[in-house]
Parts: sequence; C-alpha cells; structure tokens
Amino acid sequence: MAANSNNMIIPISPRKLRSDLYSYSHSEDYSKIPLVISVVASLIERNMARNHRIARNYTSSKGAVVFDCRDEAPDMSIQCYLERIFRYTKAAPCVYVVAYVYIDRFCQQNPSFRITLRNVHRLLITTVMVASKYVEDMNYRNSYYARVGGLTTKEMNQLEMDFLFLMRFKCHVNLSVFESYCCHLEREVSIGGGYHIERTLRCAEELKSKQNQQTTYINQIARIML
Repeated sequence: MAANSNNMIIPISPRKLRSDLYSYSHSEDYSKIPLVISVVASLIERNMARNHRIARNYTSSKGAVVFDCRDEAPDMSIQCYLERIFRYTKAAPCVYVVAYVYIDRFCQQNPSFRITLRNVHRLLITTVMVASKYVEDMNYRNSYYARVGGLTTKEMNQLEMDFLFLMRFKCHVNLSVFESYCCHLEREVSIGGGYHIERTLRCAEELKSKQNQQTTYINQIARIML
C-alpha cells in the first residue's frame, strides 16, 4: 500500500526527525506514527524484494517455515501492519529497533530462512512482542498481541516459543548493540533520502537500566545459592 499523500508531498527533514528523537513520550497522541516504523518497513520490503529476485529453493528445516501462514497471506502492507501494531500496543520506538535486531539475529541463526509475504506478518508481530517484553516494564498479554496480529492465542504462544528456541534465547541487546543498529538503520535509509532514525535518550537509559537490573538479579540469585 502506498504511503499517504501528505508524506509524499511534504518531505520530512532531518531537523523534524531530530525533533521527534528527543520529544517522544508515551503521553503523546498515538495517531502520530514513529518514523522508525517507516524505516524498518522500507528495509524489510527491500529484503523481501531481494529474496524474490534470487528465488532460491527453500529447505524444509523448521527455521525456514516456522512463520509461514497456513492460509492466504494477510492483505496488508508491512507499513500498515506495523502501524496497526503501534496503534494498539503503543510500543515505544526503541521496541522496533530491538525487533529489527531480533529479525537480523534470527536470519543469521537460521540461514535457510527468507522473509516472504507468507511469513513477514507473523515474524513482525512475534519479534515486536518479544522486544516489548524485553524493553518495556508493562506489557499486554499474548492473547492481546494475537488479536492485534490476526492470530489465535495458541498460534501466538507457539510462534513465541518456536522463535525463542530457534534464537537459542539470545534476546539480550546491550546498549552498544542497540546504538550500532540505530546507526545501521540511519546509514541504510540515508542512501535513499538522508533520513535519521529517531532514538530517544530515554531508550538508551532504559536499556542501560535494564542491564543493571539484570545484573542485580543475577547477583541476588548467586547470594541465595551460596
């Protein structure tokens, strides 16, 4: 689906993106879609187009087909699907960066996997849900994410488990990795228009705080076991 006419007519300046970078807050009007969603959607669409061009034969390994939908693929663009997820879950922009990290890791862990129209929607709702659980303190239940993504709760639960096992539970994203992926997204998008992905200082602070909390928790467990 094409972008709306306003986005096509009025170019987004780097200054506007930097303004969004530092002004994002959970109290904002959720009709304002974070710019990171457009960036991630564009990069994933480019990845899908490349996969279609090379037209490789997929293997039958579980990692290659785990996200394939059994019925017809949803008739919704990646951009619209991510916007739907944002509107109903209110996940912060940094969640989509972490979700992109997970998608990249998953593809590396499962070389036979290719993003296609048959699996992209399930891949997105799963990675955003897992990323939200990692980044956010408060989260919706899997059953809610299932409704948002057009799945049953059973399907959502199974996709989450399959994803975690195929990822070998490597869901930790430290601050340096987060920053490097933000730079990667900025660099990729700059090729097509000089955009900058938005990132808030709060995002980085939350990730750092999360790491400190995990370290404290591990230390507490270690003391209990001694």
